[in-house]
Amino acid sequence: MKRFYTRYYTLFIIALAYIGAYAQTRYVGGDISMLPQYEKHNSAYKDVNGNKISDLLTWLVTECEWNTFRVRLFVHPQGKAADGSADPAVCQNLAYVTALGKRIKDAGAYFMLDFHYSDTWVDALNIQAPEAWQGLSDALMADSLGQYTHHVLQTLKAAGAEPDLVQVGNEIMYGLCGIKVAPYYKADSNWDGYLGLLRAGCDAVREECPKAQIIIHTDREGNTAYNQYYYSKLVNGGVDFDIIGLSYYPFWHGYLTLEQVASKSDKSNLVASVQRLATDFPDKRVQIVECAYNFQYWPNSGVKYDTRDVWPCSIAGQYQFVRDLVDALKPLSNCDGISYWFPEEAGNGDDTNWSTSKGTVLSGWLNRGFWDEKQSNTGHAINRTATPSASVKAEDVCAPYYLQKFYNSTTELEQTDSRNTRPCRKLLQCGKILLCLPDGSLYALDGCRL
Repeated sequence: MKRFYTRYYTLFIIALAYIGAYAQTRYVGGDISMLPQYEKHNSAYKDVNGNKISDLLTWLVTECEWNTFRVRLFVHPQGKAADGSADPAVCQNLAYVTALGKRIKDAGAYFMLDFHYSDTWVDALNIQAPEAWQGLSDALMADSLGQYTHHVLQTLKAAGAEPDLVQVGNEIMYGLCGIKVAPYYKADSNWDGYLGLLRAGCDAVREECPKAQIIIHTDREGNTAYNQYYYSKLVNGGVDFDIIGLSYYPFWHGYLTLEQVASKSDKSNLVASVQRLATDFPDKRVQIVECAYNFQYWPNSGVKYDTRDVWPCSIAGQYQFVRDLVDALKPLSNCDGISYWFPEEAGNGDDTNWSTSKGTVLSGWLNRGFWDEKQSNTGHAINRTATPSASVKAEDVCAPYYLQKFYNSTTELEQTDSRNTRPCRKLLQCGKILLCLPDGSLYALDGCRL
């Protein structure tokens, strides 16, 4: 018994020694909400060497070292956009999300659940409630949202798909479930009703998934005044959350660093915004929960910033954007997550069935994912600037591989076994800490939940 306690006391002391070297988990990955649809239509993916990938999710975990995957959830999706037009990307109901969430957990990754609290897209311009909740009073709307959140999380837990991170709403700075707030909506702003919704959602998450991190997601990352005003309203209004989630698309939100905007009249940049959030909200972490960049076909409408002077609209430009994003955010201690939006995008789907439309996932494409829309009989080619070689690493030519650089650098330390001088390596990587005791036995600890 004494040996048992001595052994685990030693483990505890070693853990305390190394937890300072890895103070927080960093989350890296992407929103893969459409992956099951591409798989259903037999879309194939190829890796950086041109080989067919058998399972993209597990490949991203094992080969690219992604540790987090985001999935959106609609209440009763009908395959329609907010304007009523057909949109096959609006298909993620609870059964769909439960199955995909279970796959994510089984792959050993973190599952980020993105509640839209609507039947279709919710974002800065679309804040409609689901049809079943429309016309309810503020109190009944909050109750419906809370009960729905409980139900979803209970279902996921029962299926072995408990989320590790939960977005209570998607790009909700302007409102949620039809309830509008200032500063965007000034005449009919209803902060009391809005805060009631968020408290109901966050409280449900705390009750059902007490270990989960709660994210409040907005899309005005460059407007530091709006951010300070908005998140202060939430904090002062009793909304219990952990992470400030931001969207960052350069053509809408601007550049990354002060150096990039030095010669421009608009000085907005992502790094300055994240640094300001560290000052204004020192107890909140920041994650980029959506980001992407076009590798061809520059957006033809809605563009606010033409950032092609820094990142060309090309595969090389997309790669450099990801590299610059990781390198710029990695030194910021309050930023602990990057999730790329729709990395699995691969054109319409299975090109071999276009004539019958049986293989069509989407009727068009955004060209922001990491796979080309063109397909050969072996699959869609991954975007790469060159072919890796003995002297060229995959992360030097391919964006998905480079994303893992956002982790704290891998650190290896050696400890000599006192009995046989056998080296025992301790690897700190991907939020997992592997520790070994003097007898050579290994123990795995989660850097976030020690």
